[in-house]
Amino acid sequence: MANETPQQLLEKAQAAARLARDAADSAQAYADQIATGAGAAAHAVTGGAIDPFVFRLAIFVLAVFVGYYVVWSVTPALHTPLMSVTNAISSVIVVGALLAVGVDAGAVGQDGPLWARVLGFFALILASVNIFGGFLVTQRMLGMYKKKG
Repeated sequence: MANETPQQLLEKAQAAARLARDAADSAQAYADQIATGAGAAAHAVTGGAIDPFVFRLAIFVLAVFVGYYVVWSVTPALHTPLMSVTNAISSVIVVGALLAVGVDAGAVGQDGPLWARVLGFFALILASVNIFGGFLVTQRMLGMYKKKG
């Protein structure tokens, strides 16, 4: 490893990133197939008695638990790159939230656009806090590697 050039190390890192991306894509495809099959099975078993909202809410709750355990198992060495990706995702959410906040309120009595604006504003605040906190945590993590002197 000490005899490798920076170009060789870069190529190895890119190959590892491609493999990880392919594995993530495969996992997502399998998860989609399982979710579709589970939804169809639940619909068939109950005769359509499960509300689609409840089913999607259950999937969301399970995703929260899985996400929690995945994030807490990240090694400290991967924390800064993970925060960079999280900040990038949050910046996309900010753009979507700004679009939702900018929706025309429409005529009186239409609750849809007003709800879109309220939820967009809420998403804007949460994503902004996430970005700001991510930068603070990243700054602190990088500060740990600076020499004290």
